[in-house]
Amino acid sequence: MPILRIEHPVPDFDAWKQAFDSDPLDRKRSGVRRYRILRSLDDPNYAIVDLEFDDADAAESMRVALQQMWTRVQGEGLIGDQVARLVEPVDFKEY
Repeated sequence: MPILRIEHPVPDFDAWKQAFDSDPLDRKRSGVRRYRILRSLDDPNYAIVDLEFDDADAAESMRVALQQMWTRVQGEGLIGDQVARLVEPVDFKEY
């Protein structure tokens, strides 16, 4: 299961979350099966998002769409210094 992991500082987490919730790229139709939002404990304005997909092509398409969207909204003060990479789980164990 490919995961598109996105990390970036956000000046205002609540404003960023509102923009995320507006779902401008239609995550479901883009192939996202589920997502998880994480926040840094030492910096509440640092967002990490995992978008899970069934296949790597859909994840890569979303990565490209996100890069294009970020270019359009840069300067609006919602995001900065984004990193987006495709990863896959290789090991997992619960205790």
